[in-house]
Amino acid sequence: MPPRRRPVQSPSAPVPRTAATASALQDLGPIARFGTLTERVYSHLRELLIAGRLAPGERLSLRGVAKALGVSIMPVREAVSRLVADRALEVAPNRAVRVPVMSAARFRELALLRAEIEGFAAERAATARDGAALRAIAAAESAFSAEARKSNPDAARAVALNRDLHFAIYAAAGMPLLEETIAGLWLKAGPVLNLDMRANPERLRASPAARLHAAALAAIRAGDGPAARAAIAADIAAAAEFILARGALAPG
Repeated sequence: MPPRRRPVQSPSAPVPRTAATASALQDLGPIARFGTLTERVYSHLRELLIAGRLAPGERLSLRGVAKALGVSIMPVREAVSRLVADRALEVAPNRAVRVPVMSAARFRELALLRAEIEGFAAERAATARDGAALRAIAAAESAFSAEARKSNPDAARAVALNRDLHFAIYAAAGMPLLEETIAGLWLKAGPVLNLDMRANPERLRASPAARLHAAALAAIRAGDGPAARAAIAADIAAAAEFILARGALAPG
């Protein structure tokens, strides 16, 4: 296997934010004592990455994670090793664990994959959803729309609501392996997508996200798979274009 290339840190790339890391971990609280500890730690760290609570280039203290979750260092090491294998974390030359710095080319590739795969999930959801799934999608869409319309929206809440809406749609497709594949893509793209929304609350007012979310809901409610697919693909493309246009990602 050829050696993996290490991401190049550009002057404009996000820098480590240890205070943010501490805040993100503090919000988790002690870990629940069911399932294997490694699985639970892995799940918690995975959610932080998908939710954009850890930024590209940000370092992760294994001892800090262990303390925040109330576990020993061993399950944290094992969970981090799994995330490194997932390419969601990396080990720097100085052995520090960090979130990879995203290049523009890699982000563009992820956006293309997401548009295809998540668009398919939305199309499937339009015909596979049941009443409960439709209510969950409608509630998530309403909550995101209400937040986006505020004169001073809470970016962190908007990030969470955006994720809730997307995954409510994907869950409605009734395909667990597909949902797992999508979560893997968000694991890599989430730190960039959601950090950008947190750092740029004006994006909520300027972007077509709320309109495209409403279009996706309407299509799913009407059972129109192609329209649902188009709305979600357009939402992903618009967010990617906004981020790439800012030029904040590493070159390459």
